[in-house]
Amino acid sequence: MDVASRPDASGHFHAVRFYENKASLCRTVADFLGKGLALGQPGLVIATPAHREALLAELGSRHVDLDTVQAAGDLLLLDAREVLSTFMVDGMPDAALFNLHIPMALDQLCRGRKDRTVRAYGEMVDVLWQGGLTAAAIRLEILWNQLALTHDFSLLCGYAMGHFYKDAGMRDVCAQHSHVIAAESPLTPSARVSVQ
Repeated sequence: MDVASRPDASGHFHAVRFYENKASLCRTVADFLGKGLALGQPGLVIATPAHREALLAELGSRHVDLDTVQAAGDLLLLDAREVLSTFMVDGMPDAALFNLHIPMALDQLCRGRKDRTVRAYGEMVDVLWQGGLTAAAIRLEILWNQLALTHDFSLLCGYAMGHFYKDAGMRDVCAQHSHVIAAESPLTPSARVSVQ
């Protein structure tokens, strides 16, 4: 069983992938989402336009029928900055607004099916981190973890490596995740990296 379908002891999978370039990120995300789609798990992508476009190209190269999964409502693509604008208040994520907007996207993908785990990829936290809003990024990670208590999803977050100049920042991010995916590693149990 790959790590993407194996939750941690609490039943929640929340991984982080620190990436050096768009191509390596998209390979990891396409692997994560593609395996989920093959298992009947819908996919949610909340990313920048450039990454959404590259990810779709990578999924297509893996013979994922994008037209079919999108028409079936099993793949939802959202813009990271637009989604952030729905719940950011004074530079911080507002819990009530987050819990209003994000579950709607998850519920849209599940379409009433209670037996479906959504696989989500998000880079809203990276948008915040790159903008110098590091406390907001950590707060957003916490809100995702709290949402996992009431919704069934596996979440993969992407952070650009170039924005981590201090080890403390990386430790803070890793502390909010159940798994850390090493660069160019497949999503397998051995891909977990410990950051002390």
